[in-house]
Amino acid sequence: MRTSPAFAFALAAILCSSPIARLDAADAVSTPAGSVAKQPTTVKINAAERRPDINPFIYAQFIEHLGRCIYGGIWAEMLEDRKFYFPITENYAPYKSLEKTEFPVVGASPWQIIGDAQGVTMAKEKPFVGEQTPQIAAGHGIRQRDLGVVKGKKYIGYAWLKSAGDRPAAVEVALKTSDEAKPAPHKIAKLTGDYQKYPFEFTAGATTDHANLELNAIGEGNVLVGTISLMPADNVKGMRADTLALLKELDAPMYRWPGGNFVSGYDWRDGIGDRDRRPPRKNPAWTGVEHNDVGLDEFLIFCHEVDAEPLIAVNTGFGDDYSAAQEVDYCNGAADTIGGEWRVKNGHAEPYGVKYWCVGNEMFGNWQLGYMALPQYAQKHNLVAKAMLKADPTIELIGVGNFDPKDNAKWSEGMLKDCHEHMDYISEHFYRGRTPWGEKTPADVAQHVAMLKEEVKKKADGHRDIQKRQGLLPDRTIPIVMDEWNYWHNDYVYGELGCAYDLADALGVAAGLHEFFRNTDIIRMAHYAQTVNVIGCIKTTKTDAFLDTTAYPLMLYRKHFGTQPVAVDYEAGEQHLDVAAALSEDGKTLTIGVVNPSNKPAQLKFDVADLKPSRAATQWIVTGKDPRATNDADNDRIRDVQSDVEFDGDWEVPGFAFGILSVPLQ
Repeated sequence: MRTSPAFAFALAAILCSSPIARLDAADAVSTPAGSVAKQPTTVKINAAERRPDINPFIYAQFIEHLGRCIYGGIWAEMLEDRKFYFPITENYAPYKSLEKTEFPVVGASPWQIIGDAQGVTMAKEKPFVGEQTPQIAAGHGIRQRDLGVVKGKKYIGYAWLKSAGDRPAAVEVALKTSDEAKPAPHKIAKLTGDYQKYPFEFTAGATTDHANLELNAIGEGNVLVGTISLMPADNVKGMRADTLALLKELDAPMYRWPGGNFVSGYDWRDGIGDRDRRPPRKNPAWTGVEHNDVGLDEFLIFCHEVDAEPLIAVNTGFGDDYSAAQEVDYCNGAADTIGGEWRVKNGHAEPYGVKYWCVGNEMFGNWQLGYMALPQYAQKHNLVAKAMLKADPTIELIGVGNFDPKDNAKWSEGMLKDCHEHMDYISEHFYRGRTPWGEKTPADVAQHVAMLKEEVKKKADGHRDIQKRQGLLPDRTIPIVMDEWNYWHNDYVYGELGCAYDLADALGVAAGLHEFFRNTDIIRMAHYAQTVNVIGCIKTTKTDAFLDTTAYPLMLYRKHFGTQPVAVDYEAGEQHLDVAAALSEDGKTLTIGVVNPSNKPAQLKFDVADLKPSRAATQWIVTGKDPRATNDADNDRIRDVQSDVEFDGDWEVPGFAFGILSVPLQ
């Protein structure tokens, strides 16, 4: 996968990490002299006392049209603004030096004019897509710089072109690895007066993050450029092959889409049909352009490709009940519904059968498009929910909640009071860390690690209280869907790679999972945000992808931790240990998870009561000497180490580590 040098992103400054070496099995369990805790921690496991099973959707993920999560992360398109939302002018502002964090002018086209400024104009009459189409005069052209390519790798693309007048028109397209490079161009001659799609392909002559794609008008006549596309030839149905491989390794069982704040201004109908004819829009919630290359069909194809259940959020901000019901019809309806007819026309004869739906996103916040007061929004929720259920009575709906002690949990309690008959679950969100709204992470590692689990517990306990007051517990419980949760550090910059997570963050995510396991009676799903780049657990450069530190707890617990949580009794002590245990689905294996946020190895002694563990066991350890160590495209400094161990009731977990122990039962 790592076939090129790491791309020096504008955020390189935050990707610094300690020079710890790759761990082998011996390193993972080594004990620094004199640093072992004097007394072991006794952990009593009572397998007879069990909580409800862990729903696999606890390991779900969330993707949003924000930053480089989808475009530049999951989606393989290499060109920015390929449908020319911004006019191409002489005010081109290139990335002068990504190493010095110099960004393009906001709102400027990424396309540069080749030749005189007057050689490219924007035609407004009958544009190919959107509101304008560039017209290139003979002898002029356009280029896009700073593309990442790998030597010897094939890239494929196409352009929709037509002549603008009676004079013969032709173009040349070239992929240049530098301004001086002179590759053989792809010539397209004899353009017609109607738009036609012209394919091309190139093999990169060098590895660089500063390649150029050029399109020059070489005939006598002018050329109209409808749209252009360029992708690596190894893309999988439009998705990046390297990112997709890591997503399959992550193996999340569900993905929530398309937002997030994005959804409250998003018209899903802009994202269906011929991809090249879908209109580009201003991203309604974040910076940049929404290309509408990734819509409903692409998301559902993505879910099929990674073998995950889809969860779709509908727009209850600027959206309405009719549009939401029509979206359900598009996904699930018969061909004689309006939405179903569109789906069939777009090449998908069979319904997708999407079961889970979010009715809106964070409508309690004044940052949300269409925000309204609780009494009015409760009415809107019920209106939208009824319309969606009329379209498909089998779907399950998630309402917008917000348990906030600062306002006495007014929003969540009000939604439960007025809308519980029209929802199956209620959503809660939280982010902790060096947040843009002013929170600071504590210097103490143990306090930092505890942040996420504290928030999970607060939400769970709070809902038990308010649902009991509403008469919903125990017989009519509305389970929580924590469909956005994570650390959010303010060294994240919109539009680029995102914040780098360190070992301490990974320990915190593991502890957060433990708290989910302790609250399976009230929390059924959780969606880590936002999977790729931004604040995600997978990061990409222009030509590579790698696992961030927080991917490992999500991936390892999903693969190796049990599904039947059992009672655990222990003292966290000065090391602030966090311990969870569960039996496998068949009851034949005991799994134990431990988070050790201290710098000293933890000695644990297990009292397993009536269980009969085997001596042969397997452990997975993630650790490092520096809790601030991070990964990058060239170095998996933080990774998991698997080893077979002999279990005699004791287990040692290194400092700054989390581990999973799997013990077969006799």
